Amino acid sequence: MTPSRTIRFALPKGSLQEATFEMMARAGYQVKVSSRSYIPTVDDPEIEARLIRAQEISRYVEHGALDAGLTGYDWILENNSDVVEVANLVYAKQGLRPVRWVLAVPNDSPIRQVKDLQGKRIATEAVSLTRKFLEKRGVRADIEFSWGATEVKAPELVDAICELTETGSSLRANNLRILETVLESTTRLIANKKAWTDRWKRKKIETIALLLKGALAAEEKVGLKMNAPKNKLKSILKALPALRNPTISPLSQKSWVALETVVDERVVREIIPQLRAAGAEGIIEYPLNKVIY
Repeated sequence: MTPSRTIRFALPKGSLQEATFEMMARAGYQVKVSSRSYIPTVDDPEIEARLIRAQEISRYVEHGALDAGLTGYDWILENNSDVVEVANLVYAKQGLRPVRWVLAVPNDSPIRQVKDLQGKRIATEAVSLTRKFLEKRGVRADIEFSWGATEVKAPELVDAICELTETGSSLRANNLRILETVLESTTRLIANKKAWTDRWKRKKIETIALLLKGALAAEEKVGLKMNAPKNKLKSILKALPALRNPTISPLSQKSWVALETVVDERVVREIIPQLRAAGAEGIIEYPLNKVIY
């Protein structure tokens, strides 16, 4: 059955693509795309997906060719796009953290501070971001657009680069050191301003945002179930760093209750032995797809 209405939704092609598809799946949207296609299929007939480079998405959303999309905050600023920022989604290619645009130079470069870039040549894909940053510092430099492989251009072709990094490993591998961070960026769900005034489209975009935020919130959490004798309940609750107060339900055996809660995954290995020692039994840990606050 053909839906009466749809939204045109952009997914980022490139470094964010795999992480985005995985997050969409946890949010409940199965996205598939062939190796030769830029038109993914989504198991929601109300979403017309397009696979576009993150660098371009904010421009197409601003102009109305797309209703909404996922792109980096850096590219919104680079393109000076006038869009609605619906949600801040902190995820990247290699984990749940922001990425950084940094100024970097070769390890043996005499350049030690940003002011030393005066009159120097800098290669970057984010020309506008870099220029604005240097202008605020009173530095004039020759900033050229880089089509890629920016790290290998210093020192033979340019004096410095402004490059995106998540862990810094690529910079270190190319014998580069960071001078200063230009911008910290996260993924944003953005919407076209006209689409945002359309009641149906806004509700659809807000639903996507809710589910994506829920998927991210669940990424580092797990659910815990257990049984506990009532006379041990107080000590068990003390050992439980719950997201909220746990759900406590009576069991058929009146002296026992069942507990269920959500906790940070990183603490589970520490608290399960504590819970067991406090008297909990039948402890079950299970993964979560979404946590909606």
